[in-house]
Amino acid sequence: MKKGVIIDDNKLAIASLKADVEDHCPQVEVVGSAEGVIEAAKLLKEIEADILFLDIHMNNGTGFDLLDILDTSKYQVIFTTASPDFAIKAFQYAAVDYLLKPIEPKRLIEAVSKVKSDKPLDSAQIKILKDSDAPEKIVLSTTEEIRIVEIKNIIRLESSNNYTTFYLDDGSKTLVSKTLKEYAFLNDSGFYRVHQSHQVNLSKVQAYIKSEGGYILMKDESRVPVSVRKKPEVMKVLQQD
Repeated sequence: MKKGVIIDDNKLAIASLKADVEDHCPQVEVVGSAEGVIEAAKLLKEIEADILFLDIHMNNGTGFDLLDILDTSKYQVIFTTASPDFAIKAFQYAAVDYLLKPIEPKRLIEAVSKVKSDKPLDSAQIKILKDSDAPEKIVLSTTEEIRIVEIKNIIRLESSNNYTTFYLDDGSKTLVSKTLKEYAFLNDSGFYRVHQSHQVNLSKVQAYIKSEGGYILMKDESRVPVSVRKKPEVMKVLQQD
């Protein structure tokens, strides 16, 4: 049986999560809880634990502050938070999963099922992850889930009003309530905005078709229009090695 510790600055949240773990995850025994960074650090010196159910914003610091002072090779971490904004950072700390409050039992079960019996990443491996500046993943937050997607697997983005749809190379798509402008940073990862409503992964471009006003044919056979103003730039970019 795995031993779990809940770290959250809200007593009600601790009680609720403890009850959910007991009801839905019989393979985990909750052996303790703490309401802040200092209290948690002291507790983890006194007891053994396999899983940390860790909130981000807490008394006297954050969950990340706690991980920075722990020997993280001893634990597997499941973040539990009300904010979707730190998912990428959480996974840089080799988190098992990232659960949004209020936590659904189904998601809790899924997260715990990801906890492996083998040894977690060691401190050196985690340091490499934390020190890496190259963004390899992106967080897509929808009304139903937080989806962590590898940037290299994105074919294209298409916007409509204040929404953007991500098309992935596995054939799936994800709709997020953000404008295309907010994903301009993807240009540093090989993307290019070819139209007011379209941004493409240049590595997924199959061809530029000059007929029908000119459009880009992507590797998934989708057709992406190119704006008249952008055509000279797009042609130049696509001709580059």
